[in-house]
Amino acid sequence: MSNDRPNHDERITREPGIEAIIEMLSERISGAGLNTLLLEVFKSRAPRSTASELLKKYQANRFVQPASVNPLELKQLELDVLRIADSRSATPVQLSPVAPLGACSAIATVDQNKVISALRGTEVVSDATNLLALHICDLMKSRIRSNRDDFIRFSTTHRHVRAQYFGSAPGMLPHFHLFCMVTSGIDRGSYSFEKQAFREHISVYQDIFQTLFHSELEIVLSIRDGYKDAEGLVERILQDGEQRSVKTSVKEPNLNNPYYKGLQFTIQTTINGREFMIGDGGFVDWSQQMLGNKKERMLISAIGLDRLLM
Repeated sequence: MSNDRPNHDERITREPGIEAIIEMLSERISGAGLNTLLLEVFKSRAPRSTASELLKKYQANRFVQPASVNPLELKQLELDVLRIADSRSATPVQLSPVAPLGACSAIATVDQNKVISALRGTEVVSDATNLLALHICDLMKSRIRSNRDDFIRFSTTHRHVRAQYFGSAPGMLPHFHLFCMVTSGIDRGSYSFEKQAFREHISVYQDIFQTLFHSELEIVLSIRDGYKDAEGLVERILQDGEQRSVKTSVKEPNLNNPYYKGLQFTIQTTINGREFMIGDGGFVDWSQQMLGNKKERMLISAIGLDRLLM
């Protein structure tokens, strides 16, 4: 990954015999067996650290140090945005700090090295929208909820950890809070799901920024691959939004990045004279993959909360 800090220990993967060990651990041993093996390894390594070495590790590890954001302001902002989302039927969910291993890389175009992989078949949450999507699909697979008569709408705030290294790039944090929404529905033709779900997400963000920051939004659309008529989808979205007081524009298509399908949107705002590109969203095929149904539709979106307070 181009954004990762160079790792001199990577040379170990090129030593003779290492490929066979990697193949055995990843292919020939069961998940439970690998977990047991790694638990024993870490159980053996952890007690070797002295108290002074532990402090040095803390000082050197960017993932474990506190955020600079004011926690009282952050908690209040979380409550405010969740209440606004809840008032618009995006039910708040308190997610786990961990997700199943591969929660991002198995259904989206995300390198597993951008995620902190963990033991017991888990990884540290690096994108809560993936975990919300898993929760929705589990509810539908278990027949607890259905998106046939009405959309399933969830929201959350969550602290995320991402492993890629950005150096001293401004605003790029090793861990940060996001407000996220995921909406699930069924294709009924004429882009009815896409238009309504997009309209609902933008309305929530309008409420958030007008109520809490007295600022207006600008939405920038970008065409993506993944829909038979992505240009037609964007045109319908634009037509549907002509009656709303949201400035909307279209930038050059981004067809080489397959993360979103058909359309990606970026959320921009100006607060106290400062411009923020504060979040984004788009349509994904994750529910289609997990449920094996091409009629499934899903819209995800998120905004960063730390940057709004910093």
